[in-house]
Amino acid sequence: MGRRPTKHFNLPSRLRARTLASGRTYYYYDKGGTPRHEIPLGSDYALAVKKWAEIEIDARPRHVEIATFRYVAERYQREVLPTKAPRTQRDNLKELSNLLVFFDNPPAPIEQIAPQHIAEYMKWRKDAPVRANREKALFSHIFNKAREWGYTSAANPCAGIKGYTEHGRDVYVEDETYKAVWDAADWPTRDAMDLAYLTGQRPSDVLKMRLKDIRDGFLWLTQGKTNAKLRMAIEGELAALVERIQGRTYKVTSLALIRNEEGQPLSASALDNRFEDARKRAAKILEDADREEEAAAVRQFQFRDLRAKAGTDKSDATDMRQAQQQLGHKNLKMTEVYVRKRAGAKVTPTK
Repeated sequence: MGRRPTKHFNLPSRLRARTLASGRTYYYYDKGGTPRHEIPLGSDYALAVKKWAEIEIDARPRHVEIATFRYVAERYQREVLPTKAPRTQRDNLKELSNLLVFFDNPPAPIEQIAPQHIAEYMKWRKDAPVRANREKALFSHIFNKAREWGYTSAANPCAGIKGYTEHGRDVYVEDETYKAVWDAADWPTRDAMDLAYLTGQRPSDVLKMRLKDIRDGFLWLTQGKTNAKLRMAIEGELAALVERIQGRTYKVTSLALIRNEEGQPLSASALDNRFEDARKRAAKILEDADREEEAAAVRQFQFRDLRAKAGTDKSDATDMRQAQQQLGHKNLKMTEVYVRKRAGAKVTPTK
């Protein structure tokens, strides 16, 4: 049996982490033995967990007398997590790390976790209410899997435990705010901003778009979250953007529409960092010009807000039905709530 780690204790068993002087963390699979044998898994946490899961699945099953939360969670990581979208996997891994801090210190038998423990967890996470709600939802799914796998026949302890009230994001990005950040951004970030706004798609779907997705005058899309399929006409400003992207030459050839200066696909973390840098530069320029209100709007602007801006602007220019089709929502009601929360409903005076 592998030794219990003294730090990084939220990692699955046999997954080790080492942080170098540079600040970069690398992950290894600990096979144990003397001398100790480790398999390098790289520096990307999500990929490291995926490789860990593959190794664990290949390993001979190890008997456990009592199924703890960690034991069930690790099976969940091996069998369920890889079936989810990449962004969901990353979010679940962060959520699971907090769950393990609470339910694995000391290790909690899954059979003995009761509603009062979930209530205690929610109180413990009161400073991050939205994340607490997501973590509770993940725990609930893991527990249901534990019931399905035969580790427990107890009722789900999350039932009846209220989550925190959430207030959906209601930021609408004005054109001036968009332009301020766009002007301060490098061209890969500008490409990503324009593509996200003109298509109205989620950041993860924007980064997945490929040149081969352009066929017969359309950009063919499959949304990662809902699997909704769309064909977006390559016309107007989107046609100009595609022409701009296709007109560049790179040292490295890639099919990705959004690429860095070397021609390599732009990663989600790279886009986050570049957008944050552009936003800071834009806010500083506005602050120096004594335009604090505009600077505040820039600081509030998040890349994901471009999808809501696209839906709102599309609804204003055409109608709600076309906005629904562009966003890939299953029903019109969803689009109406999404758009009106950002910019408000259009109304007429009494007389």
